[in-house]
Amino acid sequence: MKKIILLTATIIITACSSTKTESDKWVGLTKRNIMKSLGAPVRTLTNDANGEILIFADQVYTNSENQNGSTRVGSNYWKYTFVYINNEGKVSSWRNEKQEYPPQQIDAKKLIGINDNAVSVK
Repeated sequence: MKKIILLTATIIITACSSTKTESDKWVGLTKRNIMKSLGAPVRTLTNDANGEILIFADQVYTNSENQNGSTRVGSNYWKYTFVYINNEGKVSSWRNEKQEYPPQQIDAKKLIGINDNAVSVK
């Protein structure tokens, strides 16, 4: 029984750590590599003189128990991934966010300079 619990804990820890490592691998990749991995962004914004921001979005529908899955009429939200590309064409940072508004309503002025709180080059 102890071996099963230890094995389960090891699998969970490995899964969680590999997810973080996978996302950290984005920093330093080229814009082209990110687009191959995530697909085409729903929007691209100019980040002043610092490059650009690629916005990837998925609309998530929830059912009455507030669990993901149902695409029937009900509450929903957007899962965003903001990828900051520097002037060299490489990922300098990225961040995830959940919002209720669609990609067309993203205010570009609020995103500029926000990457200070994102995952950044170490």
